[in-house]
Amino acid sequence: MIGQWALWIGILLTLWGGGFYFISKRLIGTMNWPDVWKTAARLVLLAMILHSLVTMFLLRYMEKLGAAWAWATYVGMGFLSLVFTFLFLRDVLWLGALGVDWAASSLKLSEPILNSSRRGFLFQASNLGILGGAAVLTSYGVYNARRSPGIVNLQIPIKNLPDAFNGFRIVQITDIHAGLTVKRDWVETIVRQVGDLKPDLIAFTGDMADGSVAHLQKDVAPLAELTAPHGKFFVTGNHEYYSGAEPWVEHARTMGYDVLMNEHRFISRNGSSIVLAGVTDYSGGQFLPHHKSDVRKSVEGAPSDAVKILMAHQPRSLFEADAFKFDLVLMGHTHGGQFFPWNLVATLGQPYIKGLHNRNGTWAYVSKGTGYWGPPVRLGTRSEITVFTLITEVKPSDGSLG
Repeated sequence: MIGQWALWIGILLTLWGGGFYFISKRLIGTMNWPDVWKTAARLVLLAMILHSLVTMFLLRYMEKLGAAWAWATYVGMGFLSLVFTFLFLRDVLWLGALGVDWAASSLKLSEPILNSSRRGFLFQASNLGILGGAAVLTSYGVYNARRSPGIVNLQIPIKNLPDAFNGFRIVQITDIHAGLTVKRDWVETIVRQVGDLKPDLIAFTGDMADGSVAHLQKDVAPLAELTAPHGKFFVTGNHEYYSGAEPWVEHARTMGYDVLMNEHRFISRNGSSIVLAGVTDYSGGQFLPHHKSDVRKSVEGAPSDAVKILMAHQPRSLFEADAFKFDLVLMGHTHGGQFFPWNLVATLGQPYIKGLHNRNGTWAYVSKGTGYWGPPVRLGTRSEITVFTLITEVKPSDGSLG
């Protein structure tokens, strides 16, 4: 475990150091500014990067750093991430244009695209455009991340679904990440929205919080108010393990959640039953050996011909679940990518990043998350609360945000 943390710290320092060097050289260093302005800009950039690094380490040990500090850190991280991305894309296009100019000049086919009279102007204009574009998109991304979650409605046809469960409504919430910039007011909004949906069953697929139970129990307290006739269920996500999985499992139970630790429950209605199974997070065994995810164990003893629904945090749990022919699998973890370029990182090792998929007869759904993590920025995705209506005949409808 110490080796893993050392590797993680090394990766962070390399990424942040590389980001500082690249932005300093390719943006600040190329601006038509006096040297004193460039020095000041580099100091601001260094302060933003050091601020984010210090926060990422200190929040684990000093959870009361304050909301204002966390907001400054994570909005800044989102802004710098977009600046870095736009700079990289600009330089790729710039190199491409230079290559075309060189070829055209060598073959005497046309005038250069980036001739001496245009080059300086275009580079300065692109620098200002990158800063302005990153600022505008960060502002919109914060607005989009902080507006109340959309409601996604899906009808899921299930073969051999007992008539008693036709129209049964499961509401999924996931990846709230209470703690950094997600506070009690956000959690209260989620609770009101879920309550208005009148679910038959609530499925919470992990990542309730980022921090200790002692520090965050007041922020997550409204989640105890959620009720459903057929129960509310929880499985661990990877962030539970970063924050102390066993205390969070016990706390979830005190809030009335049935925590499924590689086990299942029979959900009964009007004399018929279906199976609801749940597994610990895919990475749980790396932190606590007895929390190793085990799909086989989760359905041990369940009738083979029963309708089976699985709750899992990470989509990669599907690789093991394929052998057990679940009718529906509910997952989260990826946040739908949240924003570019992190949507590319989110796909690593995961079969899907968002939405509903038919996987050899199994309906697999990956939620975009009911909150967000890290930078409070969402571009091209929106937080969601998902309503699954189980039906016997009709094809599944497209999800629609309400």
